[in-house]
Amino acid sequence: MTPTTATTIDEYIATFSEDIQAILQEIRATIKAAAPDAEETISYAMPTFKQNGVLVHFGAFKQHIGFYATPSGNEAFQKELSKYKTGKGSIQFPLDKPMPLDLIRQMVEFKVAENAENVKGRKK
Repeated sequence: MTPTTATTIDEYIATFSEDIQAILQEIRATIKAAAPDAEETISYAMPTFKQNGVLVHFGAFKQHIGFYATPSGNEAFQKELSKYKTGKGSIQFPLDKPMPLDLIRQMVEFKVAENAENVKGRKK
């Protein structure tokens, strides 16, 4: 099994070394706490949480954890993300630094609220 063939988040996490598994489980638990009703899935070969649409994706890479709360999550937290390498829709949290779990929680809560608003807007 490789990360790209995983069909569940458990399978995805199991493909990594124990130290990376611990980080991924910590991120997963943080997301679950911030969005307890979210559905876990794999999308774009990465762990994904959905609730009224996609909340976030995340994945492990050689030097970092990729985190994707796109695009609005990145925009809303530009100031907080300024110390991290970011791309068009990605954030890189270095593996040699503590994971910013509070920031991840805040971003997930933001996306939960935003997706709920979007659903309300569609029902009007």
